[in-house]
Amino acid sequence: MVKSATVFLLLSAWSYAWGAQVDVRGARLTSDGGEARLAIDLSGAFTHKIFSLENPDRLVIDIPDAALRCKLPVAAGDHDTITGLRSGIRQGDDLRIVVDLKRPVRAKSFEEGARGKGDFRLVVDLAPSGSATKAGDAKRLTIASKAAKPRTLVVAIDAGHGGKDAGAIGSKGTKEKDVTLSVARRLAKLIAKERGMRAYLTRDNDTFVGLRTRMTRARKQNADLFVSIHADAFQDPDVGGSSVYTLSPRGASSEAAKWLADKENAADLVGGVKLGEGGGDLATMLLDMSQNATMEQSGAAAEFVLNRLAKLGGLHKARVQRAGFVVLKSPDVPSMLVEAAFISNPKEEAKLRDPSHQQRLAEAILTGIKAYFKKYPAPPLGRGDNLADVGRR
Repeated sequence: MVKSATVFLLLSAWSYAWGAQVDVRGARLTSDGGEARLAIDLSGAFTHKIFSLENPDRLVIDIPDAALRCKLPVAAGDHDTITGLRSGIRQGDDLRIVVDLKRPVRAKSFEEGARGKGDFRLVVDLAPSGSATKAGDAKRLTIASKAAKPRTLVVAIDAGHGGKDAGAIGSKGTKEKDVTLSVARRLAKLIAKERGMRAYLTRDNDTFVGLRTRMTRARKQNADLFVSIHADAFQDPDVGGSSVYTLSPRGASSEAAKWLADKENAADLVGGVKLGEGGGDLATMLLDMSQNATMEQSGAAAEFVLNRLAKLGGLHKARVQRAGFVVLKSPDVPSMLVEAAFISNPKEEAKLRDPSHQQRLAEAILTGIKAYFKKYPAPPLGRGDNLADVGRR
């Protein structure tokens, strides 16, 4: 779950400049010891905000309505602070640049307008947080690692449908609810054999469980990851392949409104913030930050699982898809929905009925989950009970 680390909103510098999409034409990274400066050249007026995430440490730079037209600089392998830079598009046309860090940093940014031939520049300065030396940092980290208490990772496994809800039904009478439960149980058994991991099944028998109840049950278990298993269907029996979905931005924003509608619930989510005058805006901001971090991790985990499923056979979609599935709407648990195959495809229906193939599906999903946790390890201590502690990975 996105937890156990505080996200610090370092700066939100908004200028009210409107116009066409701006291009990022160049980016340069310079450094001096542990300090670094990232200079980003843009084609026109822009707005931006930056904030940091922890475990692992990252600095996030969001530039609305912008496109990257150049390669990001590559950090030297022995850089004291930065391990790399990467970028992505969110909400259709907003550019996000992520600076992967070796340690927490203090960051400040400023905008320079109308340079030369009307160019604009964003400058971000980074400095190690605190005044500790390298030796001091190493000592502190060593002491912290010795004092840290190991924590078991919780994977919530959601077998789609159940009870009165049979789900899709194949031409041979195969019910989606039966296939998903079988794969979910196999995955749970595999996870039980892994050191430092525990599985939780949102349903372990043929019963009907409401969609929001599934999500709520996972949160009550302090789940670090939520995996919902399904079997797709389509009117064309020749359509086949696996797909993996995460929550769409539109689904996230609509869900935020539901969470914040209940002030008592919202206060719990944002760490007891009093939602009096002005509190609603703060709660919205904190929840939005949490959801952004959660969706980022959902996408990362889904990519790992999709890559493993690809080795079992064809994919229906080669990229992680986004949709507004209710079970994916937890604001603080990275979540994905796996469409294992098309039960409406006779060949794939036969595979879904095969215990050996079900086992291979479970193994592929587990391999993806393990790869995700290896790259984005959980913090050693358990989480708090609210969304003020966001940005675990």
